Amino acid sequence: MKIFIDTANVKEIKEAASLGLIDGVTTNPTLMAKEGREMKQVLKEICDLVSGPVNAEVISTQTEEMVKEAHELVKIAKNIVIKLPLIKDGLKAVRILTAEGIKTNVTLCFSAAQALLTAKAGATYISPFIGRLDDISQEGMDLISDIKKIYANYGFKTQIIVASVRNPMHVVNAALLGADIATIPYPVIEQLIKHPLTEIGLNRFLDDYKKAFQGNNAK
Repeated sequence: MKIFIDTANVKEIKEAASLGLIDGVTTNPTLMAKEGREMKQVLKEICDLVSGPVNAEVISTQTEEMVKEAHELVKIAKNIVIKLPLIKDGLKAVRILTAEGIKTNVTLCFSAAQALLTAKAGATYISPFIGRLDDISQEGMDLISDIKKIYANYGFKTQIIVASVRNPMHVVNAALLGADIATIPYPVIEQLIKHPLTEIGLNRFLDDYKKAFQGNNAK
């Protein structure tokens, strides 16, 4: 499973990239707003850091304007992917952009029916938001399972990006279900690395070494 980092923070992307873990980046208007900088400048910096897909989201809600925004965004770098909302005009824009050879990611997916329509529209990626489903007492991972089955049934090439990831178990379950990608906030990436038994074991090894060798050297 590929791992994208879900952030517009260049510092976080640099740190995650230094670990060799990042296959791509997803951003959205909320993440961009947190940075307080001009969006195209931030996207250019990110594209210079990451060779994989960098997802940039349109803010328009009308097909013609979405396509116009997309044409401007793809000028930033060759690895830009256009994120579009899962609304009727968004699906229309997907068809147009796909026909032009522009990669698309349809975001804010909350049902298998929406995912089916997205695949039929020809999107490169679909982003089901599992954490937000969990928030309303639905099992977000059930949606990933359903989409996987539907896409397998008909040979759809649209890749599943598990989004709205809140914890390491979301990542593990996404991998167990065979999702193509999980897009993960930086704090969750750090949580994936850590385990209390690893820390306990390391501290014990170091303590034993100090007792056995540093004590002898002191004598």
